[in-house]
Amino acid sequence: MQRSKSRYTILGPLGLPLLLLTTVGRKTGQPRTTPLTYVRENGQLFVVGSNFGQDHHPAWSNNLLVNNLATVTIGGVDVPVEATPLLGAEKERTFERFVAIGEAYARYRDRTDRDLRIFCLVPR
Repeated sequence: MQRSKSRYTILGPLGLPLLLLTTVGRKTGQPRTTPLTYVRENGQLFVVGSNFGQDHHPAWSNNLLVNNLATVTIGGVDVPVEATPLLGAEKERTFERFVAIGEAYARYRDRTDRDLRIFCLVPR
């Protein structure tokens, strides 16, 4: 995905919407890039820190809590974004959108006791 700037995966183009999220490592200060599924609404992008239902939050979500400025790459275009964690009803409504595109998200939430983080990414 990195070489094609998020246009293709090793399996070719996939049916799920994918982006590359580049954050700044909270310990190293180095750029860290992660492929993620996303949902889009009204010019905003949303990503969920499911980490496949593991017991710990994904590193990229910890990075965003320390420095909320990041870059997303979609379809070959780099877009600087500002990340905001979602809370309450908005978070639950957004999570249901992830379940609608991939039922695995419901299973991920059932696998862990942690509260899955969801971020809104707004172009800056």
